[in-house]
Amino acid sequence: MKAPLESLETQVKSGRDYESPPLHLWHPPLSGDISIRIDAQGDWYHDGSKIERQSLVNLFASILRREEDSQYYLVTPAEKWRIEVALHPLFIIDFDVQMMEGVQYLKATLNTGREVMVGEEFPLFLEPTVGDIAAMTLAHGLTALCARSAWYRLVELATAVDGAEVIASGTYTFRLGAG
Repeated sequence: MKAPLESLETQVKSGRDYESPPLHLWHPPLSGDISIRIDAQGDWYHDGSKIERQSLVNLFASILRREEDSQYYLVTPAEKWRIEVALHPLFIIDFDVQMMEGVQYLKATLNTGREVMVGEEFPLFLEPTVGDIAAMTLAHGLTALCARSAWYRLVELATAVDGAEVIASGTYTFRLGAG
């Protein structure tokens, strides 16, 4: 029998959609706990050793979801393994402004290379446990915290509106700071 880590890697690689697998369609029973954890800095570990292959981290991040029990799971059509996440499973490493038809949109780049547009579907929020640094709500119950450089970039992109620093992305606005 294959080890759980190898089994997950094989199943995911055999699928067709590496970028956005249909996690919402996969509801296998719990296979158990797997000794994978994501620390507060976003580093992934298996059996206490850091997973160095970024392609493997990206692959596993693509099948990660947080369920209603607030637990995180790696999910395939046939298996579901619970993992440990210290704070947020993903990090925003950069923001970029895109202009479309004269309107500013803000694109976040995650530590997996995935790009997500900030807006109503994927809003920002302030994370109080790390001093109100911005984080982002993502699909499948996931979240991503701003890395230091991304936070500085976000602050740089903000504009003053009625005495508050505000970020705009399309019709979505987000106020930086808790006040």
